[in-house]
Amino acid sequence: MNIYENIIILNASLPDEEITTAIGRIKDIIIKSGGEVLKTDAWGRKKLGYEIKKHTKGHFTLLIYKAPPSTIKKLEEFFKVFDPVIKFMIIRLGPKQIKHLETVQTESTEQTKSEE
Repeated sequence: MNIYENIIILNASLPDEEITTAIGRIKDIIIKSGGEVLKTDAWGRKKLGYEIKKHTKGHFTLLIYKAPPSTIKKLEEFFKVFDPVIKFMIIRLGPKQIKHLETVQTESTEQTKSEE
């Protein structure tokens, strides 16, 4: 299985509950396809650099997950027809990025333990 980084821009005018539901549906597709969500990071509502589909603001979410390549095709097809999604980008991480990700995760885990 490969590790992927996925940035999703959702419609910012949606209420928080619908955004949470939309992200949950995306995670369900990953899990049902044999993947595993490693990290979810909601960056919140931000102004877009340029207008996309008549939207000037978007809700940004970062997902990092392990999944088989067939899952990516399913996700891309889902994003194209799922109305809350304004824009998305999926990147397969290479060995250097994976190593850096693991380093950052262990540092944040150690930092959390030292704060307790």
